[in-house]
Amino acid sequence: MNGSSHIFENIDALYAALEKQWQLIAHAAIADHGAFHVALAGGSTPRNFYKKLAQQLVVDERCWHKTHIYFGDERCVPQDHSDSNYHMAKEALLSAVPLLPEHVHAMFSTDFSVEQNVARYESLLHDALPQDVNGCPVFDLVLLGMGEDGHTASLFPDTEILHELIKPVAAQFVQKLDAWRISLTFPAINAANHVAILVAGDAKAKILADIFSAEKNMVARYPIQQVDPTGQLDWYLDIAAAHLLNSQD
Repeated sequence: MNGSSHIFENIDALYAALEKQWQLIAHAAIADHGAFHVALAGGSTPRNFYKKLAQQLVVDERCWHKTHIYFGDERCVPQDHSDSNYHMAKEALLSAVPLLPEHVHAMFSTDFSVEQNVARYESLLHDALPQDVNGCPVFDLVLLGMGEDGHTASLFPDTEILHELIKPVAAQFVQKLDAWRISLTFPAINAANHVAILVAGDAKAKILADIFSAEKNMVARYPIQQVDPTGQLDWYLDIAAAHLLNSQD
């Protein structure tokens, strides 16, 4: 499996290590190009990390003023809806730290159609972020989770968005959820300088073992196996999720 795996005895130790990594990447990015561009993940494990980050991070106002928040994916619901990743992040983190309001970039607004939201977000990323040699926006950090079906962001098994090779953002109707989602695509995720995947809980153990034991050149069975950034990839795992792995590094 590509990247480095970091296995922790409990979820609090995982959060503490990721918090330290967040700070290191943020300060390095600001020193290099004057801003820290981070895409947040949805889900319960990331949400609880955001709460810890808001509670424990030593407030560095200058750093937060140069932080830009984006989203890895979003449900096509109002921003105050309980299913909204924006709403979750606002409650857990964004309202608790000194971010500049104009630096929080919601992915979906009911003022626009799904297609218009995709176009707006793609334009925003191209305008706000550095770009790689292929013209793809480059995040400093992308946070991801993993579902029990191996999806990450809104990149679900057997969906067309998995085959997007150029655009950094796309919409997908997810049949099993009967809902539209907007998501960063693999080109955008894989252009990032750092990608951190958070996986916790026994329910993820079997699929995690499948992923880590897969032959390197095998066709990807799960969407998350297509995460292969040009930058650094780190898996943050608790022992419950990692207990079926044959080796730990």
